[in-house]
Amino acid sequence: MATPKIVLFYVFTPLPDPDAIRLWQSAVCESLGLRGRIIVSSHGINATVGGDLPDVKRYVRATRGYPAFRNADVKWSEGAGDDFPRLSVKVRPEIVSFGAPDSLVVTADGLVGGGARLSPEGVHRLVEECGDEVVFLDGRNAIEAEIGRFAGAVIPPVSTTRDFVPLIESGALDHLKERPVVTYCTGGVRCEVLSVLLRNRGFSEVYQLDGGIVRYGERFGDDGLWEGSLYVFDKRMSVDFSDRARVIGRCRECDAPTNRVVNHPDRLGRELAVLCTDCREES
Repeated sequence: MATPKIVLFYVFTPLPDPDAIRLWQSAVCESLGLRGRIIVSSHGINATVGGDLPDVKRYVRATRGYPAFRNADVKWSEGAGDDFPRLSVKVRPEIVSFGAPDSLVVTADGLVGGGARLSPEGVHRLVEECGDEVVFLDGRNAIEAEIGRFAGAVIPPVSTTRDFVPLIESGALDHLKERPVVTYCTGGVRCEVLSVLLRNRGFSEVYQLDGGIVRYGERFGDDGLWEGSLYVFDKRMSVDFSDRARVIGRCRECDAPTNRVVNHPDRLGRELAVLCTDCREES
């Protein structure tokens, strides 16, 4: 039986005909029986797809065969196409929806003006050098941080990625302008854009965690600065880096420890909720 796998990657590169890329990616995935979500724009591609390992490998080879995607940093994890309800390939103004496409400049070398890239080891060196001055800024939606985050991180009160631009423009984060700020997110794309937006507003020392939490977890697991579980955008909902992962989430209903996020419109109208098993069964 083939081993199921999920791959996650993004590439910032100018694409003069995003719809042609959409049609090509759809055809490749459909021919291999893959499911997942792919977003294409004039700025590049952002993809998460899954299926049987041989088919996913064929997809990665085909995608890297396109010159602009040759050096895509592909991240692998356990899972399958069945973790996604269907295949979705869409053209949008941005490959991650901050609502600020005109704020981004993309060349063949990638996104212009982002923060300095830090490897997982580089993050540790920065913390060793600067200590408590370093700020970890979560570039994800707040509910994702409820079950996992970097120790002491600033968690912006955002429900969608589009909430970041108004938050930054309001000055709510200006007290961090003179401190070393490390932006982070799941696979790197959101924190890369966020680092640009921060630098455009005058933040003086901005970094981005290269490869996101996924790369950090591959390197340090639960033996570093990360705490808890990682929220993921498929039916798994969360993954752990080891069997020693701390449970830092709290059930919205009974406050019991849990790392479970569920698709579940609750009485307050939220589509996602952190719920323990008992409260989920009762709802």
